[in-house]
Amino acid sequence: MKGSKPGDNQKGTFIVKVDRCQNDTWQGRVVWADEDWTEYFRSALELVKMMDKALNASHKAERHDEHSA
Repeated sequence: MKGSKPGDNQKGTFIVKVDRCQNDTWQGRVVWADEDWTEYFRSALELVKMMDKALNASHKAERHDEHSA
C-alpha cells in the first residue's frame, strides 16, 4: 500500500454491503468494524480507495501515538 514499508502490518475488518450493481460497478456501503465507521460508495474503485485511506490514516495515528508515549 501507498506509504507502507516492508514489515508494516496494516489490518482492518470491513463489512461491505453491495446494494446494487449499476453502470457495471457496485454501489453500497462499507462499515469499518474496528472503528465503528460507515461510508457509502458509488463504485468498486471508490470502495477500495476508502478502505486504503482508512487503513493509512489508522496506521499514521498508531505511529504518532507510539512516538508520543
